[in-house]
Amino acid sequence: MLDSIPLDRRDVARAALASAFGSPAVASLRPVAGGATAALIYRIEVSNRAFLLRLEPPDDDKADRQRAYVCMQSAAEAHVAPALHHADPVAGVAIMDFVDARPPADYPGGAARRAHDLGRLLARLQATPAFPLRADDHLAVLARWLDRLLDSGRFADGLLDRHRDGFERIREAYRWDGTALVSSHNDLHPDNVLFDGERPWLIDWDTACRNDPLVDVAIVANYQAASPEMEDVLLNAWLGRTPDRLLRARLLLMRQLGRLFYACASSLTGTTRLEVPETDLTALTPAEFRAAVAAGRIVLGTPEAQRLGGKVALRMFLDGLATPRFEEALAVARQG
Repeated sequence: MLDSIPLDRRDVARAALASAFGSPAVASLRPVAGGATAALIYRIEVSNRAFLLRLEPPDDDKADRQRAYVCMQSAAEAHVAPALHHADPVAGVAIMDFVDARPPADYPGGAARRAHDLGRLLARLQATPAFPLRADDHLAVLARWLDRLLDSGRFADGLLDRHRDGFERIREAYRWDGTALVSSHNDLHPDNVLFDGERPWLIDWDTACRNDPLVDVAIVANYQAASPEMEDVLLNAWLGRTPDRLLRARLLLMRQLGRLFYACASSLTGTTRLEVPETDLTALTPAEFRAAVAAGRIVLGTPEAQRLGGKVALRMFLDGLATPRFEEALAVARQG
């Protein structure tokens, strides 16, 4: 049954299964698409129950793996992540409940209930014992990624100057409070938020660490609470009260940083086979991008999809800079 697992990870998988389940045989094992992760992921059935087996690459960063597993364990104990049945960061293997994901359209109570439940889930995550810190803060990491993108040759000289200027303006206005950091997932794009028909679960803790409280809120708002009404539902559920003017301003700026984060991440992992650098930022709208994915014209996870998705996010960041609300948020954030 384990023959489909690469030979160099098979013994690790066998030992993990024995530790989690003892003698019961694995009735089925099949690969699961893992999105952007380099881990090997399988759906397994044991004693008529479905579980997920995750095997990390043997050559990944062991310190990052240790941090990620600590965060995953804490999130599972808080019922934010699926229940863990085995987790060994040294061997790089974990077994957890399998979430049979349903489409967001099936969420009971619709989009408003989903936004509310996500807000409450983020509050629960942030109430867990603080995750480990990473060496650099979120703004320093994003600055480094933006530098890499500017130096990558993927875009014509000067094309991303407004992105650099916008980032520096946000960085200057957004007062970073290292004493107020909380447990944070940091990568809550839709593939990492699964709905089981009743409630959301968060998966894939590779980037988790202690971070600004608004990082996760901003990412969820960008993807799953885009309208002002849904943002209000999300914020009220997360805070347990109506947000004040300063928090709304800081959230708007963090939503911009979230767009830039995904623009850099997607563009840097997109195709490198461009004959000439990109010379314009014409891009699909988010709705057009989703429609192209649904129609099969864009295949998620491919280099070309990453390139096109990066341009969507770069365009959205520029559009956000051009709004009066952005200038107002900068002023409010500076004043504190």
